Amino acid sequence: MKLLNFIIIKLTACLMVGIISAHYLKISFNLGLYLSIGLIGTVFYYYLRLKRKVSTAPFFAVITYCCMVSIGINAYNLQNEQLQPKHYTNLELKGVIDIVFKVKEHLKPDLYNDKYIVSLISANQKVANGKLLLNIKRDTTFNPLPVDCIIYTKSDLSDIQKPLNPHQFDYSNYLQLKQVYKQTYLKPNDILILSEQPTSIYGFADRLRTKVNTELLKAGFQKDVLSIINALLLGQRQTIDQSIYNNYVNSGTIHILAVSGLHVGILLLILNFVFKPLLLLKYGRILRPLIIVFLLWLFAIIAGLSPSVTRAVSMFSLISIAMHLKRPTNIYNTLAISAFLILLVKPTFLFEVGFQMSYLAVLGIVSIQPILYKLWQPKYWIIDKPWQIFTVTLAAQFGVVPISLLYFHQFPGLFFISNLIVIPFLGLILGLGLLVIVLALLNFLPKTLAEIYSLIIESLNGFIAWIAQFEQFLFRDIPFTLLQVICTYAIIISAVQFYKFKTFKWVSLCLISIICLQTTYVYNNVKDKDDTFIVFNKSRFSILGLRAHNKLEVHHNVDSLKLKDDAIIKNYKVGEQIDFVTLDSLQHVYQFKNNTILVMDSLGLYKGLSFHPNLILLRNSPRINLNRVIDSLRPQQIIADASNYKSYVERWKATCRAKKIPFHYTNEKGAFIIK
Repeated sequence: MKLLNFIIIKLTACLMVGIISAHYLKISFNLGLYLSIGLIGTVFYYYLRLKRKVSTAPFFAVITYCCMVSIGINAYNLQNEQLQPKHYTNLELKGVIDIVFKVKEHLKPDLYNDKYIVSLISANQKVANGKLLLNIKRDTTFNPLPVDCIIYTKSDLSDIQKPLNPHQFDYSNYLQLKQVYKQTYLKPNDILILSEQPTSIYGFADRLRTKVNTELLKAGFQKDVLSIINALLLGQRQTIDQSIYNNYVNSGTIHILAVSGLHVGILLLILNFVFKPLLLLKYGRILRPLIIVFLLWLFAIIAGLSPSVTRAVSMFSLISIAMHLKRPTNIYNTLAISAFLILLVKPTFLFEVGFQMSYLAVLGIVSIQPILYKLWQPKYWIIDKPWQIFTVTLAAQFGVVPISLLYFHQFPGLFFISNLIVIPFLGLILGLGLLVIVLALLNFLPKTLAEIYSLIIESLNGFIAWIAQFEQFLFRDIPFTLLQVICTYAIIISAVQFYKFKTFKWVSLCLISIICLQTTYVYNNVKDKDDTFIVFNKSRFSILGLRAHNKLEVHHNVDSLKLKDDAIIKNYKVGEQIDFVTLDSLQHVYQFKNNTILVMDSLGLYKGLSFHPNLILLRNSPRINLNRVIDSLRPQQIIADASNYKSYVERWKATCRAKKIPFHYTNEKGAFIIK
């Protein structure tokens, strides 16, 4: 089967090219619009001129595909809220301002703040729009804000901080994909709630989730069990304990906590069974798919319309309709149609990890699983079913492993065991969970059933924790670049095609892709890597790094056991493809190339030195008169890391400004690096 014979697949690919072009090339709205008008006009001209010969005209096809690329550009630009004149980034909003906004979405809280995405209604009594990140200081007496809640406050808008250390996750870039460009920090006392009434379907869905949680708490479900129920059935993972979440990641079963195709497929089977009696009615064959599709989308809305659940519900809605119309369906066509429709409405979904991994997993399953299953077809059902599950899991891994290594740099070696046990019982967990929720809402949930379901979830958590403890089978800190991802997918695709068609073209492409992948590894090992001195940003601590080729020597005052799992060093090691890391204590003087770096700690000793340092690093809040230090040592630059009191830093900054000496504060400007 030649996939590119399907026109929708070609059009979807062109739409993606347009979205990617608009995102990375920053194509303006007017240019995209003029391009679309010109191309659409050209398409109509050639259509009228060629008429019946249009299908055989290659130039017409090229223009049509270019037209779809321009539509992708316009789809991306149309959802760009910054192009609206009333967007807060286009208004002069300085200092403390009056703000009225509506809560749109709950985010996962951090240690200090509850987080929400809110939509601006007005600023300084004038109409304004745009999304903000709202941080509210955590308070056990303050109830979470419901979706659609309207709030008045006075506050300033600040930038969302960029990463302060190399290769750190860029949270600001992640929020920009959600159209969030500024943030504000509030305390519970700063908030005046104007309305809590739900006004959208998302608000009603949030109230339903809250009602479900309240009833389940009354039924006796504990916090950890309730958090898993929220993830599995309601699509909300914000309340999962970090240790439990890490267990699911390390065991290779994190996908079951993200409502996706597996969950929606099981739900579709349940709904087909429940509404089967409708087929006995006169218009049952029309009524049944309409009800099922409506309930699937209702479930998607309740689950928060994440990229994975949106993709799954779109695909299964098409499959459900085709099943009841008795029309033959092609899974690749169905995937392409669902992606096409989703990206037209939400083009930025293309850049979200969940969207990418969701489609790649399904493509892996439908392309590779039949090949794996044909390798051995057991005669007995008791062996055949586990073998089917194993081949599905393995095929999905072929689809997602390359991109998973790019984003997460780890691979769970025991994924096949955990999935082999979990997936067969997931249908029971979901079906019984839906029954538990319905009975809880009706105040008719038997205590015995609640205890049984709670025991099932606790057993699931226990099994996942048991698998996750075998850390020797979890391969961590694997460097993987975008070029290596492309080469790996080229190997997988060409190998699958060679198996199907047995042609020299595909085996050649497979071998060339393998050579290209090997070349990337050889290049990464032999290329020159600059020696580097780096002062990392670590709150309340000092971490210095000395890199020589593929080795990193870390000098620090952090507990060594904690530093072992610290993301700062792990991210730098993986991002720079460093093989060896050694730990040492902090020194007072460092010599790096032509630079002498003096480290001044809380003792503030500097008198009697026989040299003049080029750089001075201030750490652990030394009580010094920086004016005298500069006059005495005449440094070229002052550096302060995040172990210092902020009041001290502000004073040092003013002194350096007066002395006209560069000042680098890692908590503002990020890590200080010399190469």
